[in-house]
Amino acid sequence: MASHIVGYPRMGPKRELKFALESFWDGKSSAEDLKKVAADLRSSIWKQMAGAGTKYIPSNTFSYYDQVLDTTAMLGAVPPRYGWNGGEIGFETYFSMARGNASVPAMEMTKWFDTNYHFIVPELGPDVKFSYASHKAVDEFKEAKALGLDTVPVLIGPVSYLLLSKPAKGVEKTFPLLSLLDKILPIYKEVISELKGVGASWIQFDEPTLVMDLDSHKLKAFTDAYSELESSLSGLNVLVETYFADVPAEAYKALTSLKGVTGYGFDFVRGSNTLDLIKGGFPKGKYLFAGVVDGRNIWANDLAASLGTLQALEGIVGKEKLVVSTSSSLLHTAVDLVNETKLDKEIKSWLAFAAQKILEVNALAKALSGHKDEAFFSANAAALASRKSSPRVTNEAVQKDAAALKGSDHRRSTNVSTRLDAQQKKLNLPILPTTTIGSFPQTIELRRVRREYKAKKISEGEYVKAIKEEINKVVKLQEELDIDVLVHGEPERNDMVEYFGEQLSGFAFTVNGWVQSYGSRCVKPPIIYGDVSRPNPMTVFWSSTAQSMTARPMKGMLTGPVTILNWSFVRNDQPRFETCYQIALAIKNEVEDLEKAGINVIQIDEAALREGLPLRKSEQAFYLDWAVHSFRITNCGVNDTTQIHTHMCYSNFNDIIHSIIDMDADVITIENSRSDEKLLSVFREGVKYGAGIGPGVYDIHSPRIPSTEEIADRINKMLAVLETNILWVNPDCGLKTRKYSEVKPALKNMVAAAKLLRTQLASAK
Repeated sequence: MASHIVGYPRMGPKRELKFALESFWDGKSSAEDLKKVAADLRSSIWKQMAGAGTKYIPSNTFSYYDQVLDTTAMLGAVPPRYGWNGGEIGFETYFSMARGNASVPAMEMTKWFDTNYHFIVPELGPDVKFSYASHKAVDEFKEAKALGLDTVPVLIGPVSYLLLSKPAKGVEKTFPLLSLLDKILPIYKEVISELKGVGASWIQFDEPTLVMDLDSHKLKAFTDAYSELESSLSGLNVLVETYFADVPAEAYKALTSLKGVTGYGFDFVRGSNTLDLIKGGFPKGKYLFAGVVDGRNIWANDLAASLGTLQALEGIVGKEKLVVSTSSSLLHTAVDLVNETKLDKEIKSWLAFAAQKILEVNALAKALSGHKDEAFFSANAAALASRKSSPRVTNEAVQKDAAALKGSDHRRSTNVSTRLDAQQKKLNLPILPTTTIGSFPQTIELRRVRREYKAKKISEGEYVKAIKEEINKVVKLQEELDIDVLVHGEPERNDMVEYFGEQLSGFAFTVNGWVQSYGSRCVKPPIIYGDVSRPNPMTVFWSSTAQSMTARPMKGMLTGPVTILNWSFVRNDQPRFETCYQIALAIKNEVEDLEKAGINVIQIDEAALREGLPLRKSEQAFYLDWAVHSFRITNCGVNDTTQIHTHMCYSNFNDIIHSIIDMDADVITIENSRSDEKLLSVFREGVKYGAGIGPGVYDIHSPRIPSTEEIADRINKMLAVLETNILWVNPDCGLKTRKYSEVKPALKNMVAAAKLLRTQLASAK
């Protein structure tokens, strides 16, 4: 019985790629240095999979930034503003598309389906001249071949690539992106031909859009594409991989009828209903790649249950045609549990990171072929039993409080316009008030202080003194810049979710459980293993300290319950909404304590609310109902004069705008600039929004510093569709990843733009 891995984490067990990328971007190391780190990581990953017995080892899942951007490079679909003149795309053009440069902005970045991974959105139109401009897929296959390993090159499928793209600036928004299929397929044919020429026997096309609600026109595009590729694919085994949800019945029919395809990959963790479709009919003689090991969470697999599923599938497709696989790429999980030397032993026994999941996949494959590792299965069963019976998982008081939430929708007692009037009387803000989203640059010195405090190398008193000094510096800077509503800069926090999780019960933490979010940005998701509560106040001391340093309003900064949920590895032994309600109650306690401490503006970030939206429309209303309800729970008890902000970033919000309104926040700050002001279109189309709103005026994920004129132009576009008295001026997101040399001039220009517009509006009266 064969085994397969859909994809693997790229950053390395100790974030080796992150540090190599940042060193290269800062000019401290060469392109050759970066390439060597990448080659060493790839070699290690491939050998690890081979050593575990994996038959179908993926190649070309490694990326210096993002796999969709890699496909854009492969197709030569470089927007003209980057000045690329043909030839093999190098790092300068590649990273300019990803990050922008001093003269041009980056391409849009958005969430990869319902994950916290971000991809660079292709910008396409009728005039794009496609060409084979990156040979990365072939180069990596040859690299593995030189190590004695036959791999399965992985490509983003042509139809999913187009469906994940957007019309370029200046192209009609209604431009049919699928009309470009005939233009990109010749490039795919060139890649396929080269891969055949260097000895590839399998090729994997990732077509994850097949799990979406696609109409017949889009489904036909798959049929047309693979019919066109059929002759080129002759002599190759072809796997079409899907993941993240069930494949709908019509899509299943289209997929399993594709010409030239040898096997199909399905997610049986998030898509258990697909099993019924397979039972209803599976094409004879084709391979089934069964994703039974979760690629997106860190819990040990229930090997006995998975084996039962595989045996049922074996009865349908036959022993020789069944391949054990992960449900998706392991990109979305942490790298190796071996590196977690400080994790509680009992909790550690319940977990499996990417390296352990490879072992699980291969253990299941061996068991299915009659070579079951009894000790491995017994240890797994014991760990599952331990987790189920552990007293640390359940808190009856928390469960009782959460159950009592039923029957109320937890809305504030007055409407938002009444509250905004009361808040303005108290805060006395100018029109177009300026603020930032929360974090300020995390300097090397600041990181050193936190690291040394955690390692007990400095005392609590020394730590508090250092953090207070940093807060004071950030407060004074904002006052000098004349920002209206201040933040304390979050110097005590390495990560917005980890910080809160460390102070809530029911959470566990890793040392090296890093997961890539985008580019070199990594996050370390907490592990929610039990019922959640707040033993003590979490932010009141720091927010009160910051407020005491200024007469201007100081925002209390919290992470919302839905974002904590979606940015954690969540327990899988109860519904997600139950865990979310528990977190909401904990945040509610914190909000009310901040208000008692004199904090009049409280921001409850829900950056990841859109991210958790189910991929299928039939499941979205239920999710939005409990997610929005969870947010309202956190602030339903505050006074009218307390202004509740929330923040959202890097997703397509237009389709959930009514749910955003239903959150009933007083002010929402939201990503706008990098997505080419897509958000504003919803207001142009007539959606009425009465609360305060701050669509981001510049992209903080790029080192580029926008001019005053550019920001003023953005604000004017906003004023064309939004009322002056509700518009706020702010960056897209927090500033922690930027340098002060970038932040100071950008914020100076932002404030200058707001003042310019205030003057113009006043003179126009």
